[in-house]
Amino acid sequence: MDLAGSIPFFALHALALGGAVWTGFSWKLLGLAVLLYYARMAGTTIGYHRYFSHRTFKTSRAFQFVLAFWAETSLQKGALWWAAHHRDHHKYSDTERDVHSPLDGFWWSHVGWILSPDTKETKFAGIRDFAKYPELVWLNRHYIVPPTLLGLLLLWLGGWPAVIWGLFLSTVLLWHGTFLVNSLNHVWGTVRYAAGDLSKNNGLIALLTMGEGWHNNHHHYQSSANQGFFWWEIDLSFYLLKGLEKVGIVSEVRTPPAHVLLDTIEARQRGPAMGVEA
Repeated sequence: MDLAGSIPFFALHALALGGAVWTGFSWKLLGLAVLLYYARMAGTTIGYHRYFSHRTFKTSRAFQFVLAFWAETSLQKGALWWAAHHRDHHKYSDTERDVHSPLDGFWWSHVGWILSPDTKETKFAGIRDFAKYPELVWLNRHYIVPPTLLGLLLLWLGGWPAVIWGLFLSTVLLWHGTFLVNSLNHVWGTVRYAAGDLSKNNGLIALLTMGEGWHNNHHHYQSSANQGFFWWEIDLSFYLLKGLEKVGIVSEVRTPPAHVLLDTIEARQRGPAMGVEA
């Protein structure tokens, strides 16, 4: 672990908890924290993950920048950094080359890998499709700008209590909500598809992460914009994407074809009679 580089991470935890005690509880501040948790979780799932990592839909160059800015308000480093490492995760999922497999321990998969000096740099070779845009490279380098501007807005609107609850506490909760997909979602849940790794489906994590908890689905078919494949699998990020599609902001929102949905472990065990090749 990079001790010096980890200081801001642990300092924000201390500021969030200490600040919340100092300001005291109110339903208004709690509502602000929850609102900004889910607003920025949407940026994380739609921007960092479903767009920059997997290109599951198309959009304009202008809104592409908005997605990067929106995602980076979550303080999870630059969009190019995030997506490049995530692509490596899928390439080597739950092998010794996986950047954050729980096979290396829960702590490592949850947060240790982020604090490691080995993952500090952006792997531009793995994100060349987006690294060709200079505005994205700039924002990737200056990823502190979006959360700083958010903090200044909160300070102007609600003073330090709004900053503490809406930015500090909300960000810490957002971090750990996101990190659960890397750690607990490869340990706890159900398996529908033979994805070749430890990915699981977990409805509770899906609610906390706006649909990311349907992780076994996602590892089975990564190019789908929806991770909840069936109507009962709540995927709030996908619903938001469909809304953006209806108003023309995004297009070509990809979903899994029928043969992918049917290619379950149970169907494979039953054999070709079910219409799915073994």
